[in-house]
Amino acid sequence: MNNRGEKGEVINQQIRINGQIRANELRVIGESGEQLGILSRQDALKAAEEAGLDLVEISPNAAPPVAKIVDWGKYQYQKMKEAQKSRRNNKQSELKQMRFGLKIGQGDLEIKLRKIREFLAEGHKVRIQIFYRGREMAHKELGYDMLTKIGTLLEEDAVFEHQPTMAGRNLSVVIRKK
Repeated sequence: MNNRGEKGEVINQQIRINGQIRANELRVIGESGEQLGILSRQDALKAAEEAGLDLVEISPNAAPPVAKIVDWGKYQYQKMKEAQKSRRNNKQSELKQMRFGLKIGQGDLEIKLRKIREFLAEGHKVRIQIFYRGREMAHKELGYDMLTKIGTLLEEDAVFEHQPTMAGRNLSVVIRKK
């Protein structure tokens, strides 16, 4: 049987059920959550069989290992639903990009900064990219000056992740929420 889920993650690798359990003594938890105490493997399997359920090793690294008497199908279903819910709640942050020319006007700059603040408020990182046209490449310091200006305007909301880097005709830096 393949131990991989639909996205390739390994599932049920360390969980053993019924005859797969190797420990001689187990701390057993009953079907309604009550402690049955420390039982031998045979006694625990017998108790699970009498209840018409499965014995599932929940914590194999404990001393002694912990096993629970549950309906295996229902247990798997609940674990799968919990994993789906946690994946749904983990909001993936994107890397947004905002491009600036060296000759940008003050009004356009304010609009772009407002949009950057919105991206940061949503939890995204933003790559600020300044592009050089033609002879502007001879004055690279103007781009660094512009990044410094942008940094001071955004200092309450954001922080630079690294130093600005030059790649071809673009000067870029990534910022994140403070």
